[in-house]
Amino acid sequence: MAGSDSYGLRMGITRRNILQLALPISAAILVPQINFITNNIFLGQLGKEELGAAGITGVFYLVFGSIGYGLNNGLQALIARRAGENRPEEIGKLFSQGLRIALGIAALGIMITLFLAPYIFSNVLQDHENVQRVISFLRIRIWGLPFLYIYQMRNALLVGTNQSRYLVVGTLAETITNIVLDYGLIFGNLGLPKLGFNGAAYASVIAEATGMFVVLAVIHWKGIGERFHLYKGMGFDKANATLVLTQSSPLIFQYAISIISWEFFFILVERNAGYAYDLAISNTMRNIFGFFGVFTWAFAATSSTMVSNVIGQRKHEDVEGLIMKIVQLSTSIALAVAILLNIFPEAVLRVFNSDPGFVTHAIPVLRIVSLALVLMSFATVWLNAVIGTGNSKINMMIEVMAVILYSFYVYLVMEHYKLPITWGWASEYLYWTSIFLPSFLYIKSGKWKGKTI
Repeated sequence: MAGSDSYGLRMGITRRNILQLALPISAAILVPQINFITNNIFLGQLGKEELGAAGITGVFYLVFGSIGYGLNNGLQALIARRAGENRPEEIGKLFSQGLRIALGIAALGIMITLFLAPYIFSNVLQDHENVQRVISFLRIRIWGLPFLYIYQMRNALLVGTNQSRYLVVGTLAETITNIVLDYGLIFGNLGLPKLGFNGAAYASVIAEATGMFVVLAVIHWKGIGERFHLYKGMGFDKANATLVLTQSSPLIFQYAISIISWEFFFILVERNAGYAYDLAISNTMRNIFGFFGVFTWAFAATSSTMVSNVIGQRKHEDVEGLIMKIVQLSTSIALAVAILLNIFPEAVLRVFNSDPGFVTHAIPVLRIVSLALVLMSFATVWLNAVIGTGNSKINMMIEVMAVILYSFYVYLVMEHYKLPITWGWASEYLYWTSIFLPSFLYIKSGKWKGKTI
């Protein structure tokens, strides 16, 4: 087996190879973002209070989603490394242990949300009605977590084995389900009960379950499960479970504190005196970041996967050139998006809320976010390249320092000086610069070349 590549697991490093991997990933990332945006467009029609609360609940759920994303990225790097080494028999073992770990974390996340989240929000949010709205929503929404985690583990499998083209099917099923159920359950259309704000929570849970079942069906139909022996090693495997945790735990911590810092930002916005518009604007910016950042995140995932695969092929000399090709593609798209956002800001913002006051206050923030998207487009590619080298502890250190700087800045701006929301969103410049510089310097140092996973 060592001398052949019968499964097509080893990746090339041309721009065509990059796009073949990145474009299906971007489609798969886009669909969940459409779900978030769909929820917010429908909820925005209920009122700015509901739109603001959706920002808090959305970021809270993203904390747990980011934990799964960290596990996904660690597992993906391991699978890509075994693919580059042409060891398909090891891939199923890694996947099975990743799945066991993910479901354990999901159970813990549900318990935290049911018993600890009410206490947290009751003490940090000022509006009592907002507290009740947020808690009621999350008690429903959190039950989608096991479906989300299984969904993310299949991402790691398909991307790590160079089969990202199959990502789209499950995500498309999820999106259609979410849009239809949002329309039905929020407003009582299609013969469904009118559940208002909580209707979006039920819609999202059912949509995530649908996406999970569809992608598992695709994996079975395409013979991927049999090819990589996915279901033969479901018992506990200490060696591979330890390897997955060792690789993923720094990334889990990294992504969790990143999103927690964002929740901290939203809480500070809610506490600010001008919260009504500011919270709705911030939630809109989060959605714009998610929607227009899909290509950036796709290229970032491509970076970690291809770097790990190329290292597995022992082609260390090709790594920096590969990263630069990915950066060029990612930044080109981000620049195009930034230009469009600055030419047509009103059109973009009216999709979320047509209130003239909302649009007027949001335009300066949108201009700041558009430039932040460009910074993110190359910073996150370099950061994910570090993941691909296998040294996830370096990623964690970079993220911790960036989050400390970010949190200190937003506390001073939003809580101490109570400056306008535009100053709060300028924190993205500090954050992405703090991510880029150490990631770039680490790759350039070459210290990763002796790392094995």
